[in-house]
Amino acid sequence: MIYLTLYIEFFKIGLFAIGGGMATVPFLMELAEKYPWFTPAELANMIAISESTPGPIGINMATYAGYNAGGFPGALIATIGLVTPAIFIIVIIAKFLSNFSENKYVKSAFYGIRPMIAALIGYAVWQIAEITFADTTGTKLVLYYPAILICIILFALMQWKPLKKLHPIIWIACGAVLGILFKL
Repeated sequence: MIYLTLYIEFFKIGLFAIGGGMATVPFLMELAEKYPWFTPAELANMIAISESTPGPIGINMATYAGYNAGGFPGALIATIGLVTPAIFIIVIIAKFLSNFSENKYVKSAFYGIRPMIAALIGYAVWQIAEITFADTTGTKLVLYYPAILICIILFALMQWKPLKKLHPIIWIACGAVLGILFKL
């Protein structure tokens, strides 16, 4: 039963999370509340790990969540569930879009999807910022000032011209070291 649930839930995520891996975050947050597969804090860690490992972020997160829920078979089923809608959609688009690519309605539909994608990604950023910079589990909002300060400092340093050419792995390592030092 867990495998069927994994497939269906990740199929829905794959079907509606248009715009890439970060567009899956609001759906994954909903899963964290609905099932005991992972917590919102674990989701933040999943995103950090998925962003820093090779491969699409959505696939990495589906694999991780599926593994937490049902071991290796769960990881495989969640991943397949996530990509199944994309495969169907790509086949349908390849079959029909060449005939309709210049159709004004098709162009308008794709143009109309863009704000929805931006909203999904913006909502994901908001949710991750909440997890990263604040504790909203209690009745009182508690901000993690060291995390906010580290983010501001790293962002400011990244704007300085001599440091702009540094490889991204250096910034990831700096963030990891500062996170360990400040116990974030």
